[in-house]
Amino acid sequence: QVQLVESGGGLVQPGGSLRLSCAASGFSLNTGSIGWFRQAPGKEREGVSCMRSSEGTTFYADSVKGRFTMFRDNTKKTLYLEMTSLKPEDTAVYYCAAHPISQYPYQGMGQLICGEYDFWGQGTQVTVSS
Repeated sequence: QVQLVESGGGLVQPGGSLRLSCAASGFSLNTGSIGWFRQAPGKEREGVSCMRSSEGTTFYADSVKGRFTMFRDNTKKTLYLEMTSLKPEDTAVYYCAAHPISQYPYQGMGQLICGEYDFWGQGTQVTVSS
């Protein structure tokens, strides 16, 4: 049984930083695809960062490039999202996700398209506000 459990969300001031964690069980972070998504109130869920696990190439949404970094620790079976220079528009529920088959991320219509993912965490709230 695959389980993904996010943690690390919270309230942070604009310009601040947060690190989100996603502990994985029943799924190897070296296989398929892994990624972070977010959903703001009244908006559709969007891809933030995703990776074809076997290759390690990481893709980012234009809105977070240079500010967010996704990385994994295979020994801890944990996926991370390091977020810096946070802005109010980064406020959302953040989800980690995994899929057993490698997807091919691409940029389309101004968005990062990560593909279909089968496994999702419960989400962690990130609020950027002064």
